[in-house]
Amino acid sequence: MKPLASILKTLSPTKVIDSSIHFSKYIALDLSVTNQELVESKPENAAEFERFISNYLEKNNAEVAFGGYIEGRTLYQRSTIFKNDSIPERNIHIGLDLWTKANTAVLAPLDGKVHSFKNNVGLGDYGPTIILEHEIENETFYTLYGHLSLESIENLTVGTLFKKGEKIATLGNSDVNGDYAPHVHFQIIKNIEEYWGDYPGVCNTNDLNFYIENCPDPNLLLKIT
Repeated sequence: MKPLASILKTLSPTKVIDSSIHFSKYIALDLSVTNQELVESKPENAAEFERFISNYLEKNNAEVAFGGYIEGRTLYQRSTIFKNDSIPERNIHIGLDLWTKANTAVLAPLDGKVHSFKNNVGLGDYGPTIILEHEIENETFYTLYGHLSLESIENLTVGTLFKKGEKIATLGNSDVNGDYAPHVHFQIIKNIEEYWGDYPGVCNTNDLNFYIENCPDPNLLLKIT
């Protein structure tokens, strides 16, 4: 059987947000500890971070900022979900973020069905989250969409089928999405184990090799660059 990463590479480019936004309007965004501009601006809440993102998009004549796969970040330190006395600090992002305006449509990148969904409430958490299940070349895998609007999960049903390119949700604002600037956290998962409507999107250095294997780079599927 082919590795999932190899299967993803053979597929046509696809999108997970508003299909009318051309890839030429996407700009890479570094939110790692090495981004000096981010260090200097020190956004401390969702409103400040949203201004940081908006200014970055405007400066680059772009509509979507993307990036963050296997990126070490400091922005999680404000939440005890990622840093407390009982667990090792989690600060390595293992999905791909796409930052744009609230209420932007979120699309199914492939044919799939709803595996699960949940409102993961809490500072720094996903907020409303949807997980789709896919099967290609006899390989079953999953895609996760975090930081959605509440409306995205209000009338959803497990098992609902979505075709590639069909709208599945919209982006939430900071009131519901874990207190972030509007974006979708998009992640590919090979083995979802017993998780339901949730799956780790940030890990610590000790577990990084496992997550690199279980959560391949989403850009293998999207092919933004």
